Amino acid sequence: MSAHDLDWWRNAVVYQVYIRSFADGNGDGTGDIAGLRSKLDHLARLGVDAIWINPWYPSPLADGGYDVADYRAIDPRFGDTAQAEAFVAEAHERGIKILLDIVPNHHSDEHEWFREALAAGPGSPERERYVFRDGRGPDGAQPPNNWESMFGGPAWERVPDGQWYLHLFDVKQPDVNWEHPEIREDFERTLRFWFDRGVDGFRVDVANAMIKQPGLPDIEQGVNDVQDGGHPYLDRDDVHEVYRSWRAIGDSYDPPKVFVAEAWVPDPERLARYLRPDELQTAFSFNFLTAAWLADDLRRNIDDAIAENTAVGAPATWVLSNHDVCRHPSRLARKPEAGRGWLLDDVLDLPADPELGLRRARAATLLMLALPGTAYLYQGEEFGLPEVEDIPVEQLDDPTWELSGHSKRGRDGCRVPLPWAANEPSFGFSVNARSAGAALSDPAWLPQPEVFARHAADVQESDPDSVLHLYRDALAIRHAHPALGGGTLTWLDSPEGTLALARTSNEGESGFTALVNVSSSPVSLPEDAEVLLASGPLTARDEVPADTTVWLRQ
Repeated sequence: MSAHDLDWWRNAVVYQVYIRSFADGNGDGTGDIAGLRSKLDHLARLGVDAIWINPWYPSPLADGGYDVADYRAIDPRFGDTAQAEAFVAEAHERGIKILLDIVPNHHSDEHEWFREALAAGPGSPERERYVFRDGRGPDGAQPPNNWESMFGGPAWERVPDGQWYLHLFDVKQPDVNWEHPEIREDFERTLRFWFDRGVDGFRVDVANAMIKQPGLPDIEQGVNDVQDGGHPYLDRDDVHEVYRSWRAIGDSYDPPKVFVAEAWVPDPERLARYLRPDELQTAFSFNFLTAAWLADDLRRNIDDAIAENTAVGAPATWVLSNHDVCRHPSRLARKPEAGRGWLLDDVLDLPADPELGLRRARAATLLMLALPGTAYLYQGEEFGLPEVEDIPVEQLDDPTWELSGHSKRGRDGCRVPLPWAANEPSFGFSVNARSAGAALSDPAWLPQPEVFARHAADVQESDPDSVLHLYRDALAIRHAHPALGGGTLTWLDSPEGTLALARTSNEGESGFTALVNVSSSPVSLPEDAEVLLASGPLTARDEVPADTTVWLRQ
């Protein structure tokens, strides 16, 4: 089945763009739509089926754009709506679908409605759109409950009139009240606004955290382990009513629009509830991302994701890196158990071997792209970019740094602007400055390390063994081979410390196997196997060394 058929999303490869850091079209040091348009041919040649764009809406950027002030406009720093529509059309001309990001749990504190709520005062209809409460204690000076922000510190902020508002994330991200009909209607209007402009779907931010338990009770010790819908604000059953209404809107278009959920739900069975036939089509399998680089752990998480998704007729959705996690070459540069930590702060104090990490990352990518379902790539991983682990603290932008009391560096290390040209200012990040031969007027919004020169796109282009060529070759084979994309997976017998899998398409076509040597001594190839692609060089005896994946035709 082609990724451009009606069910293209079932086996697509989607490329994530963090727009501030992808390409800068006007030389101001910030990525924008003009820069993105200039790189569409790069993405088409890479072979992706769709692009997911992180929020490009007007925002004070307190949380990298996830504090949205207006969902139906473009931030002037990125461009305007006309440019966005032109970009969507140009992508479609290349056969590339477009997914946007929608942020339903909270607004920016600069959203018009929140400003109205602050001005209107306690008990007003305007405040009903958010989660305002009186404080505890005789003078209301204590927060309404003991909930904590995801970024650190209390999840409540007191306003001058004495009330408190809930913010599960940054203080500049007030949670909206999903019991209020205007909130539901406004988000549905946003869906239609962008669908009417040609957008093909949405990634749903924090899809499991919108509905709060009535009464907003304190969190009891151990409540984060609750996996039955009983958590006071995570994965509550009532959230599925919202997604049924969104699916109905998406299905009203021809062709239907699609959704992918960011839902950090540890239980695969609970995650599968978001993927029932009348809800969202796909959801990230984050347990695969967090799996340790150990054969048994990888296989277990792959099996769980496939089984639970298959039970509700949905494809598994794989990802190794994104804008919220430490880039996988740097995670995998640590001991195998470090794969269980996905943030830079989880692994920063562990010894790292960058060359080992890149070798494992190449192997992990070929494993992911051999699995049935959808795969998401994060910008720059096709260049083998590592996490930038030593950004000067005075240049850190992620609110985690401040809200954690300067104890956690946060997510900036995976958001550093991309290197496009090794010997140009800001490594060619500013497209117009490069094409005009002019000096860059403003530095990139986050500092780029010197090591980025060896990962720059032009360097990768000239090296046939580069990560870029590996990605291009892998996506070309994935598109061409009838057993890849949709279909089934069968595990084959293989030595301890390795994984061997065979793929069969939905039409019964086979002939593809993958062998992943996670930690074993070099292993022999099966007899009569033709190597289609290898993540790294084989031994002199044509054996597969540790931390290497090979794709085979049999």
